[in-house]
Amino acid sequence: MNAMWWFALPILLLPIWWHRRKREQHKAEVLATSRFLPRAEPRQTRAWRWKDVILLLVRCLLLATAIAWLADPVMPWRGDTVIVAAGTDAKWVEQQAAQAGLAKADRLSMPAAQTIGWLRAHEREWRPEARLLVLGDVSMPALVPEFGRRIELRTLARPPEKAERRVHIASERPDQWRRVFAAEGIAIDEAPGATTSLIVWDRRDAPPPSLRAPLWLLTDTAAFPELAKAPQVDGLRYADSARGRLWHSEAWPPKNPDAARALLDNWQRLHAGPPAYTAPSRLFEASRSIHAPEPSGALRGILMALLVALFVLERILTHARRR
Repeated sequence: MNAMWWFALPILLLPIWWHRRKREQHKAEVLATSRFLPRAEPRQTRAWRWKDVILLLVRCLLLATAIAWLADPVMPWRGDTVIVAAGTDAKWVEQQAAQAGLAKADRLSMPAAQTIGWLRAHEREWRPEARLLVLGDVSMPALVPEFGRRIELRTLARPPEKAERRVHIASERPDQWRRVFAAEGIAIDEAPGATTSLIVWDRRDAPPPSLRAPLWLLTDTAAFPELAKAPQVDGLRYADSARGRLWHSEAWPPKNPDAARALLDNWQRLHAGPPAYTAPSRLFEASRSIHAPEPSGALRGILMALLVALFVLERILTHARRR
């Protein structure tokens, strides 16, 4: 529907009509006397003339730019393309591209997490007869995407890899904490290091100033002034500090398996985030019910900047003409 705006181009005739003025020229005949002549109306002729040509050009460009911005002037220009997710094995990519008959097609490299969204937004850049092949471990979207064209996705179908979680326990009751992490097979570091994901500080004294970790579990807040006015979420008080993110709960260490499970779930949900899953290989057929993506891109940004500049210039010229 955006392309229908091109039919508004005849509106450019309006400023041309406004800028042409009619000038009347009166023709009179010189006579010695007109006493005995019948009365006659003076003859008039009208001639077209141009006025404010520069202002006319600016207004025409302003209208043309506005129509182009509304019509989304992106024309399909891409041909056969292979989109490769970043980090995909090069030999496997060449094998799959050759198998699909796209060995000589254009290549695009894209982050795995952004591939589906980017392809959905830029889908209109490909010509109707172009073939698209997406290769690599593309992240699975929340909903099955729909496209207005045929797109093939091939992945390595590897299971999602969970990030390794390592814990250091500084406590006078380490056995209670070890039981919390033992069920999940989480490694326990005897000394904190660069790979330590979590530090359990179940002591009254303050930790060394140089000790850092992405997440801390604290049972005593006396040595952590950041938690004095910390907000709460799901029964946890939390605050960010130079040492890392601090968590505190009055119910720690967990007293039963349910409490331990809740602690681990909060760690995954509120801090580590959900694991990323790889989308399975599949063929997306063209969907007729799909709505066209919203126009976007660098060209529309340039047109918008040009539109603003022409509008400012038109206002300046109009004000100067009135003065």
